[in-house]
Amino acid sequence: MKTRKFHYAWMIVFVTFLTFLAVQGGRLAFGAFVGPWEEDLSMDRGTTSLISALSFVIYGISQPVIGRLVDKYGARLIISASTLLVGVSFFFITFVHQPWQLFVLYAFVSLGVGGASNVAGTVLVMNWFNKKRGLALGILEAGFGFGQMLIVPGSLLLIQYIDWRMTNLLLGIFLILIVFPVVVFFLRNQPKEKGLEPIGGQQKEINPSMDDRPEAKFSIAEVLRKRQFWFLMLPFAVCGFTTTGLMDTHLIPMSHNHGFSTTVTSAAVSILAAFNIIGILLSGVIIDYWSSRKLLVFLYITRALSIVILVYSHNPVLLLIFAALFGLVDFATVAPTQLLAAEYFKNYSIGFIVGCLSLSHQVGSALGAYVPGYLYNLSGNYNFSLYISILILVAAFIMNLLLPEPDKKPMTNTESVELPS
Repeated sequence: MKTRKFHYAWMIVFVTFLTFLAVQGGRLAFGAFVGPWEEDLSMDRGTTSLISALSFVIYGISQPVIGRLVDKYGARLIISASTLLVGVSFFFITFVHQPWQLFVLYAFVSLGVGGASNVAGTVLVMNWFNKKRGLALGILEAGFGFGQMLIVPGSLLLIQYIDWRMTNLLLGIFLILIVFPVVVFFLRNQPKEKGLEPIGGQQKEINPSMDDRPEAKFSIAEVLRKRQFWFLMLPFAVCGFTTTGLMDTHLIPMSHNHGFSTTVTSAAVSILAAFNIIGILLSGVIIDYWSSRKLLVFLYITRALSIVILVYSHNPVLLLIFAALFGLVDFATVAPTQLLAAEYFKNYSIGFIVGCLSLSHQVGSALGAYVPGYLYNLSGNYNFSLYISILILVAAFIMNLLLPEPDKKPMTNTESVELPS
C-alpha cells in the first residue's frame, strides 16, 4: 500500500488552528478596547470588568452543553456556526452607543467563542489521531497564541491610528468572509468522510454493543466522585483566573497604570504571545513522551514565580522578562490537562468532560476578570489581585502534585470515543 505523504488530519489541524487564531484572538483582544470603551461609552473599570466576567460565565456555562452538541452533531457544524456568530457580533459591536448594548453583544460573542473552542478541537483530535495527539493538541492551542500575538497588538495599533469601531468592523468582516467559508469547505468530523483512517491507524475493528458505548456508561454522579475530576477542574479554574481572566483583561490597562507607553505595552503583549506559542508547542510535544501530570506541576509553580516578577515590574525590562516567562507557561497547561482528562475518563463522554473542564476555566476567568477590576476601583492598583493569584497558583501546584498517574494502556474501539458525524 502506498504511503500518503500528507494526511488530511493535518488539514483538520490547520483549519481549526486558523479558526482559533481568529475567534479566540478576537476575544483575547478585549483588554485593548477597555480604555476606548470607558472613554467613548462613559464606563468605569468595574463596568468593563463586569462585561468581561459575564462573558466568561456565559462561555463557561455553555461548555458542557457544547460538548454534548459536539457529541451529537459533530464539531464541523458547531465550529462553523460559532465562527459566524462571533463575526456577526463583532460587526454589530461597531455600532453600539450604550453599555447595555455591549453587554448583550458580548454575550453572543461568548457563545460563539465557546463553540469554536478546545471542546470541539479536542474531539476532532481524538477522531483524527491515534498517534501524535499531543502534538496535534499543541498546534491547535497555538492558534490561541498566534491570535494573541497578531490580533491583540494589531488591535492596539489599529485603535491608536484609526479607532475602536473600525477595528471591530474589520474583525467581524475577517471572520464572516474569510474564516467561516474555510471552516465550512474544509473541516470534516471523521476520517471516514474522506475515506481515510486516523493517523496511527484504526484500532481493532470491534462493533461495540449499546451497553459498551461511552454514552451508555456515562454517569455524572460517578464522575463527580472521582478525585481526578476535582484535581483537574480546580487547577484549571486557577488557570482561567490568572490567564484569560486577569492577564487578558487587565494586563494592558495594568501596564498603562505603571506608566508604560502603548509601544512598550504592545511589545510586552507580543513577547508574551510569542513565548506562549513556544510553550504551547513544547507542551504538546513533551506530553507525547513525558508525564502530563508532572508537566502541569512545573507549569503552575513557574507561573506563580512569573507573577512575583510582575509585582515588581515598574521598568520595561522587568515587564518584558515577565512577559517571556508567563508566556512560556500561559496556555501550555491546556494540552496536558486535556490529555489527562481523556486518559482518566476514556470510558465516558470526552465532549462532556472537556466541556466541564472548560466551564471550570471560564468560571475562573470570570472571577479573574471581575475581582481585579472591583479591587482596582477600591484601591487604585492591582497589587492585591496579584498576591491572590500567586497563592492560588501554589494551591494548583499542590493539587496536580497529588494526582495519580493515569493508566497508559492502549485503547480499543470499545474504549475510544467515536462520535457521530
